Amino acid sequence: MLMTDRLPVFPLETKVNKDGHLEIGGCDATELARKFGTPLYIYDEHTLRAKCREFKEEFGKRYPDIGVIYASKAYSNAAILQIVNEEGLGLDVVSGGELGIARMAKFPMKRVYFHGNNKSLPELEMALKYKVGRIVVDNFYELEMLGKLAQEKDVKPSILLRITPGVDPHTHTYTSTGTIDSKFGFPLPLKEEAVARALKIKSLDLVGLHFHIGSRITETAPYLESVKFILKFAAEMRKQYGFELKELNTGGGYDVRYTLDEKPPAFGEFAEKITTTIKNECKKWHMDIPHLVVEPGREIVAQSGVALYQIGVVKEIPGVRTYVAVDGGMGDNIRPALYNARLEAVIANRMKAKMAGKVTICGKFCESGDILIKDIELPEMKAGDILALNGAGAYAIPESMNYNAFFRPPVILVKDGKSRLIRRRETLEDITRCDVME
Repeated sequence: MLMTDRLPVFPLETKVNKDGHLEIGGCDATELARKFGTPLYIYDEHTLRAKCREFKEEFGKRYPDIGVIYASKAYSNAAILQIVNEEGLGLDVVSGGELGIARMAKFPMKRVYFHGNNKSLPELEMALKYKVGRIVVDNFYELEMLGKLAQEKDVKPSILLRITPGVDPHTHTYTSTGTIDSKFGFPLPLKEEAVARALKIKSLDLVGLHFHIGSRITETAPYLESVKFILKFAAEMRKQYGFELKELNTGGGYDVRYTLDEKPPAFGEFAEKITTTIKNECKKWHMDIPHLVVEPGREIVAQSGVALYQIGVVKEIPGVRTYVAVDGGMGDNIRPALYNARLEAVIANRMKAKMAGKVTICGKFCESGDILIKDIELPEMKAGDILALNGAGAYAIPESMNYNAFFRPPVILVKDGKSRLIRRRETLEDITRCDVME
């Protein structure tokens, strides 16, 4: 294998330049590391826009009334949200903080969906103040609190009820959200009561239903099972309570390709089967086709992101393992430690070097579990080399932390050979700003 064989899981149009260096968005990755320092997170604008357009096209050409909503928890940054807005997508937020970033980015509030399993009173007040497009209600506590708040403020927000369909998405336990035993959504035994109570609250406008079954889902079957369940339920609620399903939100969770040996279904396959099932089930239950909303997050930003590190210590344990330590790790990307996420890597400053054997890429944090990639074949490495990891666009920066007083890395956006800083590196002043000394 050559390192160039791994480029298909890096941003679109990533290549090796005349100097034998990794090139992303027309920028030499080695030069970017010198200019901005490492660790460094790079987002390729071309890939980001292409993924937005791919989702809109694949679902739009198959369904007459579609809304694509970016799940900003994957990465919420004002510059990224401005691009998402320019591409005509909506936005999924799950906290007052994410809603605040959306406001900072001047994102149209009518295209914002507010999720969350334990929204606070101030967060709901914020949602009503800013007039978000939809509030996705997760439980009875929230339903009653929102109803009273809306009545007091003399407003009538449009809401969806999040229903747990009881479907196993066959993914990691930590990213499975649609099973019966889940902290999210109204559980199966209480789903009918949720609709009945929501319809009785005159200050709320129940327009639809929502489900989200998990993340990194590699099969279409769990989606189809969930769609059939939710539409049958909607038909029953129409007969019993006169509820008309105007909007169906099927969440996100579509898998992406992180490693060469992974082959998740193409977005078009998900779109084809989901939309066909909705149309068939609506016909079966004599229902009008609802406005369909899908909420990709990882699928929009994952491939556009690359993490650059500088190699330091190379520790060979004869007959056991060779550890290659980088200047980041679980502090800026906890996914491998938390989810056993798998990634690919290349040496950005020596892309034409020949493979020398397997090594384990580890971080600099005081945890034995601080492993980025275990047993990956790479050329012989030395201190000062620049290592590039793919798939860094989703969740790495949002889940980053200051463990060991680590300064979270800067983020840059690249396009047509130009780079711009969209988040600077943290400093000691940043991470001690909230400390109080007497």
